[in-house]
Amino acid sequence: MASIDDPETQRANLAFIRASMKEPLLARDHELDLARRWREKGDEKALHELVRSYTRLVISTATRFRHYGIPMGDLVQEGNVGLMQAAGRFEPERDVRFSTYAAWWIRSAMQDHILRNWSIVRTGTTAAQKSLFFNLRRLRAKIADNPSSDHLSTDARQQIARELDIDAREVETMEMRLAACDQSLNATMAMDGEAEWQDILPDSRPNPEDVVIGMRDGRMRSKWLAEALGELSPRERQIIAERRLRDEGATLEELGRVLGVSKERVRQLESRAMNKLRASMMKRVADGRDLFMEA
Repeated sequence: MASIDDPETQRANLAFIRASMKEPLLARDHELDLARRWREKGDEKALHELVRSYTRLVISTATRFRHYGIPMGDLVQEGNVGLMQAAGRFEPERDVRFSTYAAWWIRSAMQDHILRNWSIVRTGTTAAQKSLFFNLRRLRAKIADNPSSDHLSTDARQQIARELDIDAREVETMEMRLAACDQSLNATMAMDGEAEWQDILPDSRPNPEDVVIGMRDGRMRSKWLAEALGELSPRERQIIAERRLRDEGATLEELGRVLGVSKERVRQLESRAMNKLRASMMKRVADGRDLFMEA
């Protein structure tokens, strides 16, 4: 989760908020005139006046999302981006107040920023999950039998799922995600200890002994295969090499054209060569399982 602003940044944000709240509200006709001047003539002065007057809307929206742990300054910056996008797309002829139109862009910009930065694990990748992320707390307070409880009851989850038209399992998953926060693997397991969480993670990689044994067994299998291939005829070796020992093996039809035979004849030759290889390899080991690498 993102860190909170430092004191100096908080003071700068407060000064910006105070200055923004002092900007005068725009009359409807003046607002539309500014929007037309920016849209039709590219008048930057009109754009700046329009944006400054509605920065208070950005700040108001940011306060609604402050409990997600994202710094207020970041939310305001993202909201300003949404405000600029709204100014660029606003159509004065639709007879809608700019504040009504801009509110959607501001809220969307902030929500996207929160979802990208709330956790190092991406949260809310679908429209349904996004809606659940931003509405779960409100619906939980409204629906839960015991709001102070750490977990929702099964009935409460199902009711929230019906409210948002999603699966109840998604509600349970999101509830667990919101209840947990990101934790560094370098964090100590106890306040007075030095052991870190990463110390108890299992290492699934093979140990050095297994690596050496695997390399030795691989070399041995390669030697057996080379000896077995040497017992095949030149045409059989060619077929096996082209069909089995390449990343993208040749087709029966392609080999048939090269060898001057039908693709059915190539299939027969390949089958005979594979049987020879199998028999030759089996003579070299006591246990047929030694021919295969362990999964």
